[in-house]
Amino acid sequence: MERIEWGRHGPRVVLVHGDVFDSPATFAAMELLAVSHRLVLVNRRGFGASPAVEGEDFDVDAGDLAEVLVEEPSHLVGHSYGGIVSLIAAAQVPGSVQSLTVFEPPAFGLVADDPEVRCFIGAMEAMLTADPPPDEFLRRFAALVGADPSRLPTPLPESLLRAARVQMHGRWPWDAVIPLEALAAAAWPKLVVSGGHSRIFDLVCDVLQRWLPARREVFRGAGHSIPRLGGPVNECLARLWASSVN
Repeated sequence: MERIEWGRHGPRVVLVHGDVFDSPATFAAMELLAVSHRLVLVNRRGFGASPAVEGEDFDVDAGDLAEVLVEEPSHLVGHSYGGIVSLIAAAQVPGSVQSLTVFEPPAFGLVADDPEVRCFIGAMEAMLTADPPPDEFLRRFAALVGADPSRLPTPLPESLLRAARVQMHGRWPWDAVIPLEALAAAAWPKLVVSGGHSRIFDLVCDVLQRWLPARREVFRGAGHSIPRLGGPVNECLARLWASSVN
């Protein structure tokens, strides 16, 4: 995993991005936290300068992330697909985690019986079957998950086209097995955050809140791209990290 480090002092925080943007773009509004924390932004395979892959794989990424975590106990933050990866990795190396925060992980397998969830998965699978060009896929995908397609430049740079190809040929997050019992057995604090824009993401977050168990927060105004909000999100994370100091 490629790493980009912000800050030199304070508790170590590992940040894991989702599907569309790499970690520096996803967590740009959190850079202010580097004044008092060491932020380690990791790029999953297929993103940034990490190894190229044909398709993303949450289990492979979780193994990579676990190797980063065992180097030094850290607070762990994952957004979207990176939230799935973080849930799996945290359960693999619980002794290396100080707290866990996930922003709208698309763990739709936990609520697969819900009709709206089935409809969403069906729409995604139909889009893949249609095999659109990568730029069209990425814009349609962003709209489906509640991100802002207008954030995507026109034309798309090669880095985002590569991200689209990695998604289109990867393992979809609703197929992930979330290790709920192992996570529930861990004593460190957990925080589950949604953006208040999507019932199906709220369903997933509510299930995780009950099972882990976890604190539950809703930050509105940025759709699925919750870390972009900066201020209120940063303040919430800083409080969580301070409360989990051993």
